[in-house]
Amino acid sequence: MNVHDSERLAGLLDQAGLVPVDLVPAKAARATSAGDEGADVLVINTCSVRENAATRLFGNLGQLAAVKRERPGMQIAVGGCLAQQMGQGIVDRAPWVDAVLGTHNLDVLPVLLERARHNGEAAVEIEESLKVFPSTLPTRRESAYAGWVSISVGCNNTCTFCIVPHLRGKERDRRPGDILAEVEALVSEGTIEVTLLGQNVNSYGVGFGDRQAFSKLLRATGGIEGLERVRFTSPHPASFTDDVIAAMAETDSVMPSLHMPLQSGSDKVLRAMRRSYRSEKFLGILDRVRAAIPEAAITTDIIVGFPGETEDDFERTLDVVEASRFSSAFTFIYSPRPGTPAAGMEQVPAEVVSERYARLVELVERISTEENEKQEGATVEVLVAEGEGRKDGETSRISGRAADNRLVHAALPPNMAEADMPRPGDMVRVEVTHGAPHHLVADSALTGGTFELRRTRAGDAWAAREARKAELIAEANGKAPVSIAGSNLMIRTAGGLKAPAATA
Repeated sequence: MNVHDSERLAGLLDQAGLVPVDLVPAKAARATSAGDEGADVLVINTCSVRENAATRLFGNLGQLAAVKRERPGMQIAVGGCLAQQMGQGIVDRAPWVDAVLGTHNLDVLPVLLERARHNGEAAVEIEESLKVFPSTLPTRRESAYAGWVSISVGCNNTCTFCIVPHLRGKERDRRPGDILAEVEALVSEGTIEVTLLGQNVNSYGVGFGDRQAFSKLLRATGGIEGLERVRFTSPHPASFTDDVIAAMAETDSVMPSLHMPLQSGSDKVLRAMRRSYRSEKFLGILDRVRAAIPEAAITTDIIVGFPGETEDDFERTLDVVEASRFSSAFTFIYSPRPGTPAAGMEQVPAEVVSERYARLVELVERISTEENEKQEGATVEVLVAEGEGRKDGETSRISGRAADNRLVHAALPPNMAEADMPRPGDMVRVEVTHGAPHHLVADSALTGGTFELRRTRAGDAWAAREARKAELIAEANGKAPVSIAGSNLMIRTAGGLKAPAATA
């Protein structure tokens, strides 16, 4: 959701006439140690799910203070959940910030930047409820082959550890026709994979009185011609129903992957979390998913050290993890969030939490390794991605996601011509030769084994985007960037600093 919001912020600035810095090489040459890449406008889009978000934000802002002194015309904006939470407090701690906006009014970013420029002081605007549905905003998509599509915003749950409902508001559902129209538009541009986004996707439809709306939406989305892969995140175990399992099993383009947040295996802790399900129900869902979709890879979220967690509670979590056989898990040390009920509860000593966390990670990695080793010898179809593998340049592998969303690093046939190389968005069929804790290796091409390349419309769209990007860079080298304010933008998300890719 945060990444998709960044795409919308980039779209707004793009519409206002700003140019991404990766299209202006002369600007990029001014990059500093703070990582601003020479941008005149830099937007930091924040998250506040964990406590270290504020630390990271103000660490980055501290580095940028020196840059701002050297380049007084540079503007810095802060948006997202932490901005919604802190508002004016961000400017109080970092007076060199020019604009602050929250989760409910992404659309005001260009206006706030212009107001700050005109008035010579920070512009702060935080709304308490959603003013403009984000899906109506212009979007600069990061990917030419895969797209995020929001089906709802906000959340009606009251988990005691979670700040999201306070910052994102109550759930608001989009109409199915609007969602399908957005998906169809993406497919017409070359997209072959779509991920449906919601804080709790399987509660979709409650707002307009249809409790099976999400399963219907999955089937309808999966029926769109040209769309090859449909994913969704995240469901909630309390409201996950069998009609969704049936839709997943019966719709070919809905991928056999499921992210099902556990949080804790202790019923006592789940009750304290107000999670509205118990471990038996959770395991029952997994059993029914695997009965209907044997090849499904299931991932999860787990919190260690929730207030009041005892050693017995933690052991129950380990038991559920052992029984669940997750292909991977996102593991977190509990982080108190101001304003949530759990923040006022008695906290577990830090040294106890650290020891438990290490034990959980060891178990999760053992199981994920065992599950990935079971994939050895299997033939998988991989959607080639852009920039997935950090070591691909060293190993001459390409990376992407299998149907079950496992990360796959695949070797290319020896002496493969540059013109024959797979492009991001293309598909390759390869045989898995090694299962590691966090990925699969498919080196079958090195021994003359399986390697089949299928060029796709998505690969064509990526190539067209890259060609257009090269044209724009060439134009920028020959003349000043075309911009209303003579400025260039950069969006920083939780994943780091990046310039949004140019649209074709």
